[in-house]
Amino acid sequence: MLGPQLWVLGCHKVVTILTLEVHSSRGSGLSDGPGLGVQTAADRLAKDRIDEDLADVKASLGGDPAAFRRIVERYQGHVCRILWRFTRDLEVHAELVQEAFVQAYLSLNGFRAEAGLEHWLATVATRVGYRHWRQTARHKALAEIQACRQQWPPGPVEELGAAEAAELVHRLLARLSPRDRLVLTLRYLEGLSVQETSRRTGWTATMVKVQTLRARRRLEALLRSMEKETP
Repeated sequence: MLGPQLWVLGCHKVVTILTLEVHSSRGSGLSDGPGLGVQTAADRLAKDRIDEDLADVKASLGGDPAAFRRIVERYQGHVCRILWRFTRDLEVHAELVQEAFVQAYLSLNGFRAEAGLEHWLATVATRVGYRHWRQTARHKALAEIQACRQQWPPGPVEELGAAEAAELVHRLLARLSPRDRLVLTLRYLEGLSVQETSRRTGWTATMVKVQTLRARRRLEALLRSMEKETP
């Protein structure tokens, strides 16, 4: 099953950008049927994970370095996937992942159990990525514009493969402001709801809706202008 779709309207065509399934591990191994035993087992696993998280958070706050190392090992893949949305540079990506866990460690006393450690770490990672965008926006704007023009597909965009389309979207988003990039990434590439995006960013639900609408319009205008520039 494919993940979220990003629909962009421009020059009288609809461009469908297919991305990899987000958090593909969620639900894997669960039957589509009503299997009560399978669901109960999943519930037990989820509860065990929550108990492990809370125990490791408590131990980390008590000064046990091994406890936080277990948290890193448990959620490194999750944080890596989120921050891959913010850069395609492997070295920068590794630095952002490290920074996210450093920030998480320093902010651990602000963790609240009801939020869930996975969601809390996702929020930390998202804000680290957003800060990276804001810091690098001015320096990389011209380079991203040139790269995007050079890689604009000669044929119909609808015929792109998933990987090519995802890379094109990444470069298109790089031409938008950090706020626009963030809301479109969370809402469409990660497939988060308005409420989930609100929690991740700290914005109100109304702000998320307004920012999404404005960002989509800017992306549509960008696509139209780029297609006009393409011979």
